[in-house]
Amino acid sequence: MTRQDKLYDMLIIGGGPAGLTAAIYAARATMSVLVIESALSGGQIATTESLENYPGFPDGIGGIEFGQLLEAQARNFGAEMVLANVESMSVDGGIKEVHTTEGTFRGRTLLIASGTRSRTLDVPGEEELKGKGVSYCATCDGFFYQDREILVVGGGDSALEEGMYLTKFAAKVYIVHRRDQLRAVNLLQEKAKANPKIEFILETEVKEIKGTDRVESVVLHHKGQNKTWEMPIDGIFMYVGLIPNTEFLADSIEVDAYGYVLTNEEMETSVPGVFAAGDVRQKSLRQVVTAVADGAIAAVRAGQYVDEMKEKEAKQ
Repeated sequence: MTRQDKLYDMLIIGGGPAGLTAAIYAARATMSVLVIESALSGGQIATTESLENYPGFPDGIGGIEFGQLLEAQARNFGAEMVLANVESMSVDGGIKEVHTTEGTFRGRTLLIASGTRSRTLDVPGEEELKGKGVSYCATCDGFFYQDREILVVGGGDSALEEGMYLTKFAAKVYIVHRRDQLRAVNLLQEKAKANPKIEFILETEVKEIKGTDRVESVVLHHKGQNKTWEMPIDGIFMYVGLIPNTEFLADSIEVDAYGYVLTNEEMETSVPGVFAAGDVRQKSLRQVVTAVADGAIAAVRAGQYVDEMKEKEAKQ
């Protein structure tokens, strides 16, 4: 029997911390589970050099390694994995279907744990110079900027964390933020401000990215002084927010104005048998620790839902 012929107890879209934790809990409870992932296990955490605030790892752990450990644990309990891009899904009936580039998969329940992706600036030159000095992943591309001057856009935790990581390679890191105050937690602010390689440019926006074959400069505008100038730079890293990966949902499930999935405390969505967990759902804190909690809750509730379905089928 192929995976496309099989009826799984639980289909999981996304192999990040939320999805893989759900797979661990569900498979350990003897549910048949298929995780559909489009890239690296671990999701966005795989792009982080070191995960330092997850309980139980006092010295931190590499993001890629953490994702690999989650996947190995899920597989050890019997969860299956498939590498595919989700194109659409059908959730109206009792059996949920997920249509992917590797075929259609069927499940009694479905967990949406598709996470988020980095928001773009949408300024001239950004799209044309992606991969040519425009980056969204310091861990992936930092090595290429040995002794160079680079610019990080953003004022939150991610911008400062990745900016500090980039100082391992770059001669100078400029952190540009459009507001006059940073949004990152105080501890990160203190560490970044104490780093001699980091310089902050606040109340400033990037208006254009220039270059032919590679990034050569950026056009900056200081809002308070109404001043615009061009600054030579070798690379630019974006950390200006996230977009939920929910395009494949169409109008099948309720989402908020920003596209995040609406759930209750048991991770149930507006459609019975469909759950959501992790960064993709509407919530106040998006961290690995909250994602794994979401995944555990979703798996337990999904297990109860499957048991209820099987009881009804047995009586018919």
